[in-house]
Amino acid sequence: VNFSNCNGKRKVQYESSEPADFKVDEDGMVYAVRSFPLSSEHAKFLVYAQDKETQEKWQVAVKLSLKPTLTEESTEEIHEIEEIVFPRQSTKHSGSLQRQKRDWVIPPINLPENSRGPFPQELVRIRSDRDKNLSLRYSVTGPGADQPPTGIFIINPISGQLSVTKPLDRELIARFHLRAHAVDINGNQVENPIDIVINVIDMNDNRPEFLHQVWNGTVPEGSKPGTYVMTVTAIDADDPNALNGMLRYRILSQAPSTPSPNMFTINNETGDIITVAAGLDREKVQQYTLIIQATDMEGNPTYGLSNTATAVITVTDVNDNPPEFTAMTFYGEVPENRVDVIVANLTVTDKDQPHTPAWNAVYRISGGDPTGRFAIQTDPNSNDGLVTVVKPIDFETNRMFVLTVAAENQVPLAKGIQHPPQSTATVSVTVIDVNENPYFAPNPKVIRQEEGLHAGTMLTTFTAQDPDRYMQQNIRYTKLSDPANWLKIDPVNGQITTIAVLDRESPNVKNNVYNATFLASDNGIPPMSGTGTLQIYLLDINDNAPQVLPQEAETCETPDPNSINITALDYDIDPNAGPFAFDLPLSPVTIKRNWTITRLNGDFAQLNLKIKFLEAGIYEVPIIITDSGNPPKSNISILRVKVCQCDSNGDCTDVDRIVGAGLGTGAIIAILLCIIILLILVLMFVVWMKRRDKERQAKQLLIDPEDDVRDNILKYDEEGGGEEDQDYDLSQLQQPDTVEPDAIKPVGIRRLDERPIHAEPQYPVRSAAPHPGDIGDFINEGLKAADNDPTAPPYDSLLVFDYEGSGSTAGSLSSLNSSSSGGEQDYDYLNDWGPRFKKLADMYGGGDD
Repeated sequence: VNFSNCNGKRKVQYESSEPADFKVDEDGMVYAVRSFPLSSEHAKFLVYAQDKETQEKWQVAVKLSLKPTLTEESTEEIHEIEEIVFPRQSTKHSGSLQRQKRDWVIPPINLPENSRGPFPQELVRIRSDRDKNLSLRYSVTGPGADQPPTGIFIINPISGQLSVTKPLDRELIARFHLRAHAVDINGNQVENPIDIVINVIDMNDNRPEFLHQVWNGTVPEGSKPGTYVMTVTAIDADDPNALNGMLRYRILSQAPSTPSPNMFTINNETGDIITVAAGLDREKVQQYTLIIQATDMEGNPTYGLSNTATAVITVTDVNDNPPEFTAMTFYGEVPENRVDVIVANLTVTDKDQPHTPAWNAVYRISGGDPTGRFAIQTDPNSNDGLVTVVKPIDFETNRMFVLTVAAENQVPLAKGIQHPPQSTATVSVTVIDVNENPYFAPNPKVIRQEEGLHAGTMLTTFTAQDPDRYMQQNIRYTKLSDPANWLKIDPVNGQITTIAVLDRESPNVKNNVYNATFLASDNGIPPMSGTGTLQIYLLDINDNAPQVLPQEAETCETPDPNSINITALDYDIDPNAGPFAFDLPLSPVTIKRNWTITRLNGDFAQLNLKIKFLEAGIYEVPIIITDSGNPPKSNISILRVKVCQCDSNGDCTDVDRIVGAGLGTGAIIAILLCIIILLILVLMFVVWMKRRDKERQAKQLLIDPEDDVRDNILKYDEEGGGEEDQDYDLSQLQQPDTVEPDAIKPVGIRRLDERPIHAEPQYPVRSAAPHPGDIGDFINEGLKAADNDPTAPPYDSLLVFDYEGSGSTAGSLSSLNSSSSGGEQDYDYLNDWGPRFKKLADMYGGGDD
């Protein structure tokens, strides 16, 4: 069923008068709901249509008849296809333009999706009124024809029959826009193209799909009905403006079903879930699971398609349960004088979610502790209250405390909760008596006493008190610290007596105060002790005579330009010290004769020579100094004065100034020790040098030739310092007869000046010629023996100057015989070697002379 004269924009809702048998889709298609035989009662029914916006209503009667069985020959005759004719174009007439007829408006072709065929399925026939005179060809263009997706629509080029080749899917393409063309056999356009719109009619072929399969939401416990919880959403691929895409939501089930099976409801159009019943209690039900169904066709259970999802609603905690003590009274005990100890453990219960502000307990002491000696801390794990002592408790003052304690949550209770916001309990704390330290009062104890007090004098009584009034205990006293060992204390009654004279000038006295410490111990279990300090402020008496300061000085032999300034040293303090009086004694008489003293002020005086000249030396001048004590105290002090020769500036010029100035014995001994140590070091150095020289001289002068690393070219002109530094035995020159003849010399034994080089070869022994009587003959004989001796070194036998070394390529000079072999050689070529070899040429090339 369809409407005529309608632009297609109306939103129409169809209904059937026989809904049990027939149903009308949104696109106007009428179909049977069930299978039944067609009878007269089903042959006619009404279809109602209502505009959703204007609420207008229409109706039409539908008559049913049996479809006759058609043959192929009669199909074309019975089944008529709608024709679309090209609009007529304007033509020229009588030389003027004829008015053109307005183009036709081709109504869209509605084609249901998912059609079952058969395919190709004829839709419409396109025809031009010129096909009577011309042979035309028809074609269509556009998406779905010659453009992707191609081949969906085809046209018979001869008859113009437009057909669809396969089922359509509205969810892919909801509308096709084609253009029909008509051309002659030459391809010339004979008609203007016409637009053909094909609407794909939606069918309910898609189920709703939820965006999530599981939806999570929360709602506070105790929420009122109508409280928003969450929103679930489903989508349908069908047309949302048609019934096929209009979804409706509903709750299929709720688990658990307590306290009511319908705790929640859902807006069937928006999917909003809200509470509809009171009684949400997290302590009873912490989570609800809802099965939500979404159905299209506006939720029609018969024709609509549906799908389901799960909504998990968690009930969140609010503070609707206050903490409650597990007992009305708690008990604890604590030793006295102890702090930071746990006295009692308070336990509470709270049904709210653990470890949240609605569960965490806060404790406070509301009574029984006016001095603030207790505090309560919350254990974060167990939520228990730990009662601790923060200030010491004295058993003798308080033996028991009864505390009133309140517990509440960190956050206040939710509105509308009927429970009291807090719970209260009492804590009974018993104090345990323990043995405490005795204490001195006052501590320190200060007394004032004059110095010089004799031994055995009782100074004071220094006793301690025992805080344990309920324990029968005795206290004993002992001395703990007495730097000068002046005092003793009675172990029973604490009386302090002197055992030595008190001296204010002792180094153990600081700022006139002497400190002594005493120990008091009881006999409790366990024994305890306490210390006390006695401070004796010593008053000064005039018990120290003044002394001259400095004790040594120097001055010149004449009164001018020097004088000696002196003062007095007194260990007493004012008024037993200065001002001082200075004077010289009457004896010996030389003191006042040689010296004079002048008082400059109460603390200083000046000593000067009275005579014009005093011989240099060290003088001891006695000086009488008297202090201002009552009674005054006098003393004769010796001032050692060194009188010395002075320059124009008044400075001493004596060499013994150090000694004269009064160097101490220790300083002089130290100087002497330093001098002795220095001399010992010098002596040791000299001995070491001599020993080193002796070791150097004891070294062997001869070195094995193979180990000799000296240069082969040696110096031969170092003859020494003459006969003065040579130690020769001249007796051989004076008495040559005493020299041992060569015949006595053993075979293989060289002279003392020979240098052994290799193993001794066997050479013929020299002839034993008698020594001549004079020195000249002796020398000539020696020279002749040396010339003929093949074992003799090539240098003078009387003095060995140096050793040339080994390894020379020229060979040894010992192989040259100066006389025996000289006649057999020709040495005249030596004259050609230059002046350096002139002497050698004269010796060997000169002939027999």
